[in-house]
Amino acid sequence: MGRHAGSAHDSARGGSAQDAVRLDARVFGTVQGVGFRYWTMGTAEELGLSGEVSNLDDGSVSVIAEGAEPQVRKLLDWLTSDRTPGRVERVESGFSAAQGTFGGFRAH
Repeated sequence: MGRHAGSAHDSARGGSAQDAVRLDARVFGTVQGVGFRYWTMGTAEELGLSGEVSNLDDGSVSVIAEGAEPQVRKLLDWLTSDRTPGRVERVESGFSAAQGTFGGFRAH
């Protein structure tokens, strides 16, 4: 059954393409030089997401992730949890429609 009641095409397609979302997040705190990007990449891959994570010049980390909304939200929950490497002070995030530009998840 589809995620949205009364949406037959979600059921037929499994909901994956229709429900794909994009997370744009910026993570602040002690998040560079502590393995944060690689743990984020591993977590995103376990969740079946595509996207990228990268260090920014101001010491924050950018995370872009696309996939099924429940999985993307799990990544955001992980980013704001105490299970991440380093020390996350805050996460600024927003959701939009997935663009489908990533073939996998990469760190750079």
